[in-house]
Amino acid sequence: MIDWKSLPAFLAVARNGSLRAAADQCDSTHATVRRQVEALEAQLGVQLFRRAADGLHLTAAGRTLLPRAIDAEAALLQGTNAVKGLDREASGRIRLSADPMTAHFLLAPVLAEFAKLYPEIDLDLQLSFGVDSISKLETDVSVRHVTEVNEDAVGRKLFPLSIGVFASADYIAKALPEAGPKGRGLTWIGYGDVPQLNALIRNSPFPEAKVRHTIPDPAMHLQMARAGAGMTVLASWVQSVFPELQRVPGTVLDERRSTWVLLHSDLRRVKRVRLFVDYLCAALLERRADFIGT
Repeated sequence: MIDWKSLPAFLAVARNGSLRAAADQCDSTHATVRRQVEALEAQLGVQLFRRAADGLHLTAAGRTLLPRAIDAEAALLQGTNAVKGLDREASGRIRLSADPMTAHFLLAPVLAEFAKLYPEIDLDLQLSFGVDSISKLETDVSVRHVTEVNEDAVGRKLFPLSIGVFASADYIAKALPEAGPKGRGLTWIGYGDVPQLNALIRNSPFPEAKVRHTIPDPAMHLQMARAGAGMTVLASWVQSVFPELQRVPGTVLDERRSTWVLLHSDLRRVKRVRLFVDYLCAALLERRADFIGT
């Protein structure tokens, strides 16, 4: 097998007749080009150049190799140009919507990796706990954690996303042993008038714990819980990112939700969107354990 990395040095010397001119063409050094040519000669067991007063000339073996090396160079350039052509097709803007918690703590590295691979695709990231409509073209792609999809959209259901009751390890260690029946003396960090979460509190082991504050932002709940302000309801992945948070003993996980990647059916034929969705789904599945939590 030929060391293909040495072929550019061989071709540069053959075309220029000197190591120094070949080094300039390859944007390399005299010593590096000489070393690559000598390595190729050692690998093939032949001498490719002979030195003369006016420079380096190809030997019979070198002349035999030259057309094959040129063909290999042409094939490599053709492949490179084809890939660059694909990159040009994969360009433009994609609107992505996601909730801020998922985006900040789980999506950011995935999106950064995609941006490096496809530098001509720009992402317009819309962060909201509301749901941008795909059927009304308010967004192109959406990452959602829902029990079911009611919108007219193409979806990929990736994995379950569980919701649980969390508090800081310090709060659990100090407050739970002193709590009265049904959680008296404990504190819930409140979301306000959210029927589903209020029902979860009523059905928990601590329905008589006091609900304090009205904080609609889950990110603030996360920080308040980390600081020891009480118990709150969060996606169970927070424990893998913030190990100081623990699921409150005696509580169970709500596993009715799943993580979906959704897009408008017409966008499946758009190359940049198809590339992005395929990459996003594969990357999220690789991080399945982070999303599901412990």
